[in-house]
Amino acid sequence: MNPILEALDASFSYPGSDHSALNGLNMQIPKGRKTAICGHNGSGKSTFFLQTVGIHKPSRGAIHWHGSPIAYRPNNLKELRQHIGLVFQDPEHQLILATPYEDISYGLRNAGMQEHDIQVRTKSMLATMNLAPLADTPIHHLSLGQKKRVALAGVMALEPELLLLDEPTAYLDRISEQKLIEELDRIHANGVTVVMATHDMNLAYAWADWILVMDQGQCVMEGTPLEIFEHKDQLVALGLELPLLLEVWQSLPQHMQIQSAPPRSLQQFQQLMQQFDSSVPTSAGHNQ
Repeated sequence: MNPILEALDASFSYPGSDHSALNGLNMQIPKGRKTAICGHNGSGKSTFFLQTVGIHKPSRGAIHWHGSPIAYRPNNLKELRQHIGLVFQDPEHQLILATPYEDISYGLRNAGMQEHDIQVRTKSMLATMNLAPLADTPIHHLSLGQKKRVALAGVMALEPELLLLDEPTAYLDRISEQKLIEELDRIHANGVTVVMATHDMNLAYAWADWILVMDQGQCVMEGTPLEIFEHKDQLVALGLELPLLLEVWQSLPQHMQIQSAPPRSLQQFQQLMQQFDSSVPTSAGHNQ
């Protein structure tokens, strides 16, 4: 594995708390993959993300970026945050100006870009994210899904190598969720390492190609989706559950399951069922 980011024995407690949000965390984010960090609320997912961009600093251990420990000097952090983009769960915590155009351009201006380049890149990002018709719409008039796309656009305008998203599909309707996932797949296809923190096992199973499971500030499991979800009892003990599609698949007769790997999308499931139906002789065929 080639880690782009890793935590090495990282520990952290919030002021006034006797609970360790991170407790000797050792975890690697593989470069170039779609990674889901799973765990129940309070397992340390969001705290880890805040550590990666230097908002918080480990009380023990370190966070490494491309093999070197993060430096916490202001100039170093400013540069780091141009390479690592973090999208918060609630876009209201990230959108600070009046319109999508202003908010996206603000991040570029803060990074020190020339005004002409800011205008070109902002317009390009609005077009890429299908936000151009909303460029001058007041932020408070946007839907939650639109706000999340604006927050994502503001981060992606800086062209990061690594994109981190905290519960990106939380509170979205199905159509908005699908649009966001399609956008994340497009971003990944363009060479960006994409990581999402989520407790949605259905999403993690269908979307990720690598899964990390956190509990009590530690990484307790890692592997491909099929490897992780083989351990149902361990996941249930951690307060997690099997994806619904995988549970349906495992409820089928054994002779149907052994014909292929478990499907990871409804479309794959439907295709497998059609293949199975076409391979089973009809009763009429038996009678002839």
